[in-house]
Amino acid sequence: MKTKKITQDKVNVITLGCSKNQVDSENLIAQLEAGKYDVVHDSDQEANIVIINTCGFIGDAKEESINTILSYADAKSSGELDKLYVTGCLSERYKGELAQEIPEVDAWFGTLELPALLRKFNVDYKHELLGHRKPVNPGHFAYLKIAEGCTRTCAFCAIPLMRGAHISREIQDIVDEAMFLAQKGIKELILISQELTFYGLDLYKERMLPQLLEKLVQINGIEWIRLHYTYPGKFPIELIDVMAKHPKICNYLDIPLQHGNDQVLDRMNRNTTVNDARKVVAYARKQIPDIAIRTTFIVGFPGETEDEFQDLLDFVQEMEFDRVGVFQYSHEEDTRAYIMKDDVPADLKADRASQLMEIQQEISLRKNIEKVGKVLKVLFDRKEGDYFIGRTEFDSPEVDNEVLIPADSNFIRVGDFANVKITDAEEFDLYGELYLTR
Repeated sequence: MKTKKITQDKVNVITLGCSKNQVDSENLIAQLEAGKYDVVHDSDQEANIVIINTCGFIGDAKEESINTILSYADAKSSGELDKLYVTGCLSERYKGELAQEIPEVDAWFGTLELPALLRKFNVDYKHELLGHRKPVNPGHFAYLKIAEGCTRTCAFCAIPLMRGAHISREIQDIVDEAMFLAQKGIKELILISQELTFYGLDLYKERMLPQLLEKLVQINGIEWIRLHYTYPGKFPIELIDVMAKHPKICNYLDIPLQHGNDQVLDRMNRNTTVNDARKVVAYARKQIPDIAIRTTFIVGFPGETEDEFQDLLDFVQEMEFDRVGVFQYSHEEDTRAYIMKDDVPADLKADRASQLMEIQQEISLRKNIEKVGKVLKVLFDRKEGDYFIGRTEFDSPEVDNEVLIPADSNFIRVGDFANVKITDAEEFDLYGELYLTR
């Protein structure tokens, strides 16, 4: 923390947690800049006002949020900050008790209290800025939130407590925002919400994600559209057909399955089965043979037996997913699962997570080795050390594989696409050289 006093207000917005939080921060920044404030994001620059956008999803995320708040609270106590505000999911969920425990924070705001937060800056919320946010990514990809909240009642999840019920945005509003982002130079749109496949049910009385995609693929400048968080239950299978039809839609599907045993899925209140997942994945692979399937699993859910965990291991071996994320169950108060006994010891949860990832590492390595010698289209995100680093259409930022090409023998501008010949592979990285046609 810096101690030098600055003469003009400068706001540093700190974002923790998921991409949905990031979009919220981008909207906040746009509103503050419209109010003539100097705003930076996650910056080491000197600022006298800090806004922390928190995550409250699971234990580790809550701990990170609280530690960040305490760090800036200490800075305020020592005179390094004038004002400290906290918003986001953790604040929504624990506002009352946090206000008592950390009095250095000037005000706490929930997930849907942006206008109230802006009033602390004497800034009026401008509806006309909706969708005209300030992207904080490198400038060539952006997250596009198509809905807020979640109506599911998954036993392990506290998101509805923090984000409320699912509320879809109007198709035209989403298209307008996507066009704005395209005009700003965005080339990749990553569609997000708590559940993409629920989109439209509340607003149009039918699942409308396929229809929304038909609109988005028409936008000039957008080259990739990527889908995150598609729920497996009652999956709108026509979505796969739309993906197969349009080259702009990445051959990539994020479908969080959470487990490979029906009894555990039932206790999780997922309202879906292992066979439902098999059918969706099989159809996707039939219609789009090179599609990359990403999923997530939870290990150590209450009551998870050795046999049930073995079913999960067998399921991952059978399905050979391209990308897998593993979470250790976090016992969250006020969720349906909280009344269950958290009876899988922490060390056993960690061991099960390691076993699952060992299997996935073998699968990932095998699939990556199959790419050696192929030429793939890559979008380059950054230069780091001796490499330019990018992604294929089969990979999402921060969570999936990356493609590295040596900077000493290749040149590419960050934010550009290029064809890359893959020369080597590891479990979670590919290496290559620019492929120049004559």
